[in-house]
Amino acid sequence: MITVFGSINMDLIATTARLPQPGETVAGSAFSTAAGGKGANQALAAARAGATVSMIGAVGRDAFAEPALALLGQAGANLSAVRRTEEPTGTALILVGGDGENMIVVVPGANGTVTTTDAEATVAAMKAGDILMLQMEVPAPAVRAAMIAARAKGVRTMFNTAPLTEDAIALSELASIVVANETEFDLLIGRQSLDPDQRLAAMHDLHGRTGQTLVVTLGADGVVALHDGAVLTTKGLEIEPVDTVGAGDTFCGYLAAGLDQGLDFAAALRRAAVAGSLACLKKGAQPAIPLSAEVAERI
Repeated sequence: MITVFGSINMDLIATTARLPQPGETVAGSAFSTAAGGKGANQALAAARAGATVSMIGAVGRDAFAEPALALLGQAGANLSAVRRTEEPTGTALILVGGDGENMIVVVPGANGTVTTTDAEATVAAMKAGDILMLQMEVPAPAVRAAMIAARAKGVRTMFNTAPLTEDAIALSELASIVVANETEFDLLIGRQSLDPDQRLAAMHDLHGRTGQTLVVTLGADGVVALHDGAVLTTKGLEIEPVDTVGAGDTFCGYLAAGLDQGLDFAAALRRAAVAGSLACLKKGAQPAIPLSAEVAERI
């Protein structure tokens, strides 16, 4: 079973031919809303991959709360532990450029009310061997409490370092599986702009010291991982991206689902990479997350 302890947002998305420079105003071509939040995105991806998923987090009592949870509910995720608060539902303001790249501002809202008590209750309801997924869009003390409790109980933790902060760097040491993009990983180890050989050497060093599984996503170049001493690489699909907003979260959710379903790590990694590619072919975060049948067809 997979439990996701994280953020639930409503995404407000504007598309434009190119992303603005600081202080610049550009004309937009379209506007839409979609359910999002890194926690909810990853939970939906795992559910669409066929896993049994519980979502833990908080929303407001406003007009965004129900649509933020709608797709999760439709996918069969357990939402019974999602709290309602007086803070507004979290929002993400997203600009998407003509090349598919994006800029995002996240306003935590209700996500900021998630507590260490929530974290401890979450892990108390889990069993040894379950997977707990975490990110950095809820308060760091709550994430830390969840990871410490999970380690004590034998729960596997998958920690996505985004958005990377000083807290994320410290918390990454507590995780069973660390998932980062190449920029995040370089900063995680206190380096910048490593070439592939340097990055792999750094991964070997960290893996040798901690024993953690390390997964570094490389965009169009695929993914490289270190798991049980072995280097694994794979690529997604050759695509023309429409919107990359939910690709990383889709990858994380599918990877967790594959591991929870008993796939070996290499197979879970390949499935996740293909799912991440497919998530780039539609606009929005959650609406773009593919179903397991779509991923299986492309594999």
